[in-house]
Amino acid sequence: MTQLMAWVDQAVAFRPHLTHNVVVAMGGVIAFLIVATLIGQGLALVKPGKFMNTVNTRINAWWVMAGLLIGTLVLGKRAFIIFMGLVSFLALKEFLSLVPTRRSDHRALFWTYGAIPVQYVALSKGWFGLFIVYIPLYHLLVGPLRLALRQETKGFVSSTTNIHWGMMLTVFCLSHLAYMVTLGEDINPAGGGPGLVLWLLLLTQLNDVSQFLWGSTLGKRKILPQVSPNKTVVGLLGGVLNTTILGALTAPFLSPFDTLKGALVGFFIGFAGFAGDIVMSSVKRDMGVKDTSDLIPGHGGILDRVDSLTYTAPVVFYIIYFGWL
Repeated sequence: MTQLMAWVDQAVAFRPHLTHNVVVAMGGVIAFLIVATLIGQGLALVKPGKFMNTVNTRINAWWVMAGLLIGTLVLGKRAFIIFMGLVSFLALKEFLSLVPTRRSDHRALFWTYGAIPVQYVALSKGWFGLFIVYIPLYHLLVGPLRLALRQETKGFVSSTTNIHWGMMLTVFCLSHLAYMVTLGEDINPAGGGPGLVLWLLLLTQLNDVSQFLWGSTLGKRKILPQVSPNKTVVGLLGGVLNTTILGALTAPFLSPFDTLKGALVGFFIGFAGFAGDIVMSSVKRDMGVKDTSDLIPGHGGILDRVDSLTYTAPVVFYIIYFGWL
């Protein structure tokens, strides 16, 4: 234990923007993935088959995703902001490839994708006013005007709605996660911005996994069978319960909340994550696809991985930013 704490001290000395708690949490994520890999490979040898191959493919993908996340957080806030900007770009690209748009709209996509650097520069500089109005208000008003000037009215409402909603979900909503990394230890003494990012991601992903496990093992009554056939009442409640408990246990370690407030935020994350999941499931059902892409082996596309975050990131950000708890 003494040697372990010495390594943590060395890591903090090397990257002072990380607190001891954040370094320990990162080590815990890596340790969990090591255990999961050993178990997965062992079960594949004992009981080989398609299911275990799929599980191990997903674990391998988690290694890549966790590596990118931890790596950019270690490199610093700027690296993480750039990483999230790339995630927003890929997510927006996937969304616009799914929903109907007109050929003439493609000439306006320069302005659509151009919103990404503006949004992320605004948050990196702490320009909250620009951050909060640029996409929700400026692009809401100017985007349709730009398309209207082309005098192509057929499909106008559908195109403007799809483009702006896609920007709201994949750029505006996800950029709240990047904004969190800029919040300092004055707001979150336990872990600073990186601690908040890790905490939100851990709770959001645990909620997704827990809802799946509870639903697949004990769930019978489906909630929205026409939207997501695998979602059950037991899955939702079990996931929310697990996320509430984990929120309570980890909040004092990584967030500015005490145990009780951490449980309450975990409760909110449980339902917000469910909301983001079923909204994106509705989009995929409407478009007749199972996954948004095949970019991530075993997981689908970027949107399939960040659908819950499009709801949980803004919810948690504003609770913290405005001190609502």
